[in-house]
Amino acid sequence: MNVILFGRVVTMNGQSPPIANGAVYLSGNTIAAVADRSAPPAAGFAGALSIETGGTIFPGLIELHNHLSYDCLPLWKVPQQFTNRGQWQANSNYAANVAAPMGVIAKSNDANLLAAVARYAETKCLLGGVTSSQGISLKTDDLETYYRSAMRVVDDPDDTAFARASTRIPDVAASDWTSFNEELQQASCLLLHLSEGLDTAARDAFLALESNGQWAISSALAGIHCAALQPQDFAIMQAKGASVVWSPLSNLLLYGGTTNIKAARAAGLDIALGSDWSPSGSKNLLNELKVAKVANDALGLGLTPQDLVAMVTSTAARIVKWDSLVGSIAAGKRADLVVISGSTSADPYSSLINAAETDLVLMLIDGRPVLGTAALMGAFGQSGESVPLGSSTRLINYGMGDPRVPALTFAQSQAALVDALSRLPTLLADEAKGHGVMSQKISLGFAPTMHLALEEEHTSGFAQRLSLPLNGVPTGPGAAVSQAVRTPVVLKPLTIDAVAVADDSNYGAALQGQMNIPAAIKAGLKAYY
Repeated sequence: MNVILFGRVVTMNGQSPPIANGAVYLSGNTIAAVADRSAPPAAGFAGALSIETGGTIFPGLIELHNHLSYDCLPLWKVPQQFTNRGQWQANSNYAANVAAPMGVIAKSNDANLLAAVARYAETKCLLGGVTSSQGISLKTDDLETYYRSAMRVVDDPDDTAFARASTRIPDVAASDWTSFNEELQQASCLLLHLSEGLDTAARDAFLALESNGQWAISSALAGIHCAALQPQDFAIMQAKGASVVWSPLSNLLLYGGTTNIKAARAAGLDIALGSDWSPSGSKNLLNELKVAKVANDALGLGLTPQDLVAMVTSTAARIVKWDSLVGSIAAGKRADLVVISGSTSADPYSSLINAAETDLVLMLIDGRPVLGTAALMGAFGQSGESVPLGSSTRLINYGMGDPRVPALTFAQSQAALVDALSRLPTLLADEAKGHGVMSQKISLGFAPTMHLALEEEHTSGFAQRLSLPLNGVPTGPGAAVSQAVRTPVVLKPLTIDAVAVADDSNYGAALQGQMNIPAAIKAGLKAYY
């Protein structure tokens, strides 16, 4: 079906400025043309369905860092300032509030609970304008794979035109330079946690990438965090064609500081954004944009609003090697689009940064309307589940979903997770007695064997970070898990993290109550929360 979308168009193609009164011509899943509305219709579009969006049209947002399995957990009140990842992962408070709760959920045999985790996390992304993110790791006795539904996933895109990004490597590669370098050379894009923290130990994980004068760095490497790197380190990354994925809120919450983005940009590196996860990050990428804007202003990073929007669109697409397909609005590219209400603000890029989740009025993924207001979804003849969002609602059409997990609605998923988190101390025992998370089971027609693979806890045989030796000493936080994490903790009930800031009246206060966020950043966040 041919469709014309009217609105202000922010192309992000690096060649043309925003079109104040534009038209985007869609043919199936592809953008056929982009033009000023006053121009004659593109060939073949005479009489096509025309939709007035009343808003500003952007490329769909691409997120290159999120631990989606954890996104039902509430924001962790960080109890002290850490200097590297190994310290907080070994903290007993972290174990009680993050690691142990998710460990219980991961051990569940209830397919409905797995489906609830996946559906809830995906919905959080969609409500934040994310058309592509990382997948939820699933495992069986002999298989590791990813959950897929409406949202495109970088780990395992359901389309051979999109290169698959590597997000985990075998444990042996994580600790052996030669094995890791071989993995890197085979990858199109390798999204790897690197130098998580601000101290020498965190930087050592980067220095260990060098062996006998050779660096295990290539254009495939996208270093997540890179918070301890110095200007000369970024220069090495740039010379090898590598890139950086920045998660400012998570860094600020845990360490009180973040990646030296000014130095990374001075070196000429591509930089993308990622919200990390709900325990120590933003609820979604739309909100991480706001943190990046506040950090830019407070720290004098020199980023323009257009630079920030590029981090979640065109630059992110280039990093994951998808820039010929998505990341900008141009003829021949896939129709991954988001529409923000309003089209008259002075700076179109700031309109996205400043937008609340309730300002997102339409989302298309591969040309298919996935989320929107009832009016705009109806204009496409599209229906979906009505999902509450603040004082309004959005229709979400998840499509066919993943046949390996139950097709839960968002409402069912939310209820299942609220129930499971409230019964964490007895959840597995209750399940063994036949009391799962839903009173009415959804029949799958087969016995599900899928479980969550919590790569963040180093239990799956795959790693997202390195433990390469430097001068004979293992580096990185994954070399050993402390007794504080291994010792059983006393589980307590937890409340679910609200699906959006629009549904979380305490969100601003929770951020202001965090001890490590610098005062200037807290002051800037008050403008949004």
